[in-house]
Amino acid sequence: MLEFLSTNLLWWHWIAFGLILLILEIFSGTFLMLGLGVSAIVVGVVDVLFPMTLEMQLSIWLILSVVTIAWWFKYMQENATDKTGQSNYTLDTQGTVTKTIKPNSRGEVKFDLPVLGNTTWVATSKEELHIKSRVKIIEVKGQLIEVATIN
Repeated sequence: MLEFLSTNLLWWHWIAFGLILLILEIFSGTFLMLGLGVSAIVVGVVDVLFPMTLEMQLSIWLILSVVTIAWWFKYMQENATDKTGQSNYTLDTQGTVTKTIKPNSRGEVKFDLPVLGNTTWVATSKEELHIKSRVKIIEVKGQLIEVATIN
């Protein structure tokens, strides 16, 4: 079998194999076959310029495949962020006052984005805030959120 492949496997077979892998990648969306396909195309182009043995072609394809897949997982893959706990809000989260907040007293704010899973929170402020005032989070103190007007 290896003897048959080494005599009949041509450079364009590698390019066709790479294109097939790239087409399969379109339907899978994993980016795994992208590295394999690009590596096969590179081997085909290198084989045109510098004829090689089958073992050398397979070795280059294997090495390039591992390098491109490792590169993908290291640098190109999006870092998944955990949306549990207090990680799904920022101090820039804005909202609207739904119950008047007097200085150092409690009121209620409805935020545009969920804060710790809820959009409506009991909030405090160092200034008086009237209903429909736009505010942003200054600090989260346990179950209480301190807000201030947006400048």
